[in-house]
Amino acid sequence: MIKLYGHELSGNSYKVKLMLSLLGLDYEWIKVDLMSGAHKQPDFLALNPFGQIPVLTDGELTLSDAQAILVYLARQYGGADWFPLDAEPMSRVVRWLSTTAGEVRQGPESARLYHMFKVTNLSIDRTNQKAEFILTQLNEHLADREWLELGHPTIADIAVFPYVALAPDGKIDLTLYPHVLTWIDRVKQLPGFVGMRGIEAPTTAGEHI
Repeated sequence: MIKLYGHELSGNSYKVKLMLSLLGLDYEWIKVDLMSGAHKQPDFLALNPFGQIPVLTDGELTLSDAQAILVYLARQYGGADWFPLDAEPMSRVVRWLSTTAGEVRQGPESARLYHMFKVTNLSIDRTNQKAEFILTQLNEHLADREWLELGHPTIADIAVFPYVALAPDGKIDLTLYPHVLTWIDRVKQLPGFVGMRGIEAPTTAGEHI
């Protein structure tokens, strides 16, 4: 039985939830109460010594880090469409996993932390600059393609999607990036799509890809 440890307001927890739903996998959701410091308690640190969510268990296997979990789910349950095995297309997808942990985290994700969760030890001016940079890059990249790479949905899209779609929580105006908005709507139409607070699932989710 797959178990997912996370928090409902965490974009990283959500991306794993989304992938599980897109793959049609059953799992048990276990809330980790970040506000009370549950992620720093011994029982959780036994799962992930870094004290971070999400954590996924699949039988005897325990995995942490959202991007790593996406790779596992894609290869174990989703096949090569989600994460290719050939070197060149694989490198294209991995590039976006790195971008997720780098520019997306430093920009839209950090802006959300600052405004929504009052994490004020961030430079909001620097964060906004980072957000503008990566959203501009994404908008230009998506100007002539429907998906980030390979002409179909991959874990690159699932990794990048949450904190970009949640950018308004960080007071970032996505209307400046029309190709990004079109891509967000396209992801929402994937069969099995589920939303979270700040990312509403369309009533027609799954009817068009």
